[in-house]
Amino acid sequence: MANNPDITVEKTPEHKQRPLVDLLLGIVIPSVILMKFSGENDLGASTALIIALSFPLGWGLFELIKYKKFNFIALLGLVSVLLTGGIGLLQLDTQWLAVKEAAIPAVIGIAVLVSTQTRYPLIKTLLYNPKVMRVDKIAQKLEELGNTEAFEARLMNATYLLGGTFFFSAVMNYVLAKWLVTSPAGSAAFNEELGRMTLLSYPMIAIPSMIMMMSIFYYLWRTIRGMTGLALEEILHIDTKHDNVSD
Repeated sequence: MANNPDITVEKTPEHKQRPLVDLLLGIVIPSVILMKFSGENDLGASTALIIALSFPLGWGLFELIKYKKFNFIALLGLVSVLLTGGIGLLQLDTQWLAVKEAAIPAVIGIAVLVSTQTRYPLIKTLLYNPKVMRVDKIAQKLEELGNTEAFEARLMNATYLLGGTFFFSAVMNYVLAKWLVTSPAGSAAFNEELGRMTLLSYPMIAIPSMIMMMSIFYYLWRTIRGMTGLALEEILHIDTKHDNVSD
């Protein structure tokens, strides 16, 4: 049977980061709903909580379904949203919210450390991967110069530093939740405090964690440059089409 040239195979779209959309749907809109529309004369505590959490939950599910790619961290994010909703709707002790806030990044941090005992440390998934760097070219140069073993040791150090950023998030999440969320779960006051905590978590936790992550990336880049002699444009995987032509 001859192949029909008009038939095209639909490819799964490549995932693109949308930080502004993530910020809007994951933090800003839910926080505004929780803080401004949880009163009995507005949406009510339970309805406001459900609507507010539907934004990050819906966006997370959309990303997972559209790109058809299992993402451990994204999955934990969805679980976190569901647990927050459960604590609020079931009116559990707010202590569980603090535990939940700390548990999610702690689990990721533990996974990062456990991955050091496997063939695939998570640093290679998050930073040192073919979408970010020219891994094959770097590995070839390291082999030529006899620096492969030394580089693997540095890569392990970067993995430990990466785990540390998640443990920092776990501690800060717990402290922030205990400090800000003190009202009974299921109340309008609880929702307002939850919204305030969500807003403050960005400058107090997300931005410092991002700076730590960028520092680890810088450490990794400096290590690669020092051990291979490659220039920045030879290390970073910036333009695939250009790479294919020049290589």
